Amino acid sequence: MTGVERFRALHHGRVPDDPLVLPGPWDAASARVFAAAGFPALATPSAGVAASLGYEDGATPADAMFAAVARIVRAVDVPVSADVEGGYGLAPKELVERLLEVGAVGCNLEDSTAAGLRDPAEHAEWLAGVREAAGDRLFLNARIDTFVRGVDDPGAAIERAAAYVAAGADCVYPIAAPAAVLPLLRAGIQGPVNVLARPGQGPSPAALGELGATRITFGPGLQRQAERAVRETAERLAHGPRR
Repeated sequence: MTGVERFRALHHGRVPDDPLVLPGPWDAASARVFAAAGFPALATPSAGVAASLGYEDGATPADAMFAAVARIVRAVDVPVSADVEGGYGLAPKELVERLLEVGAVGCNLEDSTAAGLRDPAEHAEWLAGVREAAGDRLFLNARIDTFVRGVDDPGAAIERAAAYVAAGADCVYPIAAPAAVLPLLRAGIQGPVNVLARPGQGPSPAALGELGATRITFGPGLQRQAERAVRETAERLAHGPRR
């Protein structure tokens, strides 16, 4: 079984209280930690990787992002999916080639830009191009940005999900959807649903699974949690007793 086949299989046949939990490594060291803990696959967060490279979220050059993903993939023996934001303006064929070149088994693709939400029909057409170029070699997670862009109507997310699944998405990701609307989204969406969890806050992964999540990711939450721990240690070293 190939890496992408293993990764795709992890999304199916799951019971409600056992969603697929995918930690988000931001560098090779964190990837090794998560793999050693027993997680069967990983999913990089673009914001966490950006922070590790010294960029603001959304400002990482494509070459730097792909190089970071390559280092993470090389560091572990589990499948790695890559958050490549909106695709960096690459044509579908080139985007797919670059993902396969660095060893990713899948990708997360957003449906908004700095200017706002993309037209869903146009985005679905672009996703279809990515699917055609990738065939079955990549698992496509289509992120739906309606909730983070102030569109609170679950129907808008469901409509986009339907278009993206029809275009070939393997999974849809209504990022920042409130837990209360997850059952409604689950009822209206065909196929796996990715849900954002916040480490140490809100419902547990198991509870989110009961509400309708197929898989759980954390965005940059784990990287930021680690950064806080380092900051606290640094403060103690800088201002604590010297003897």
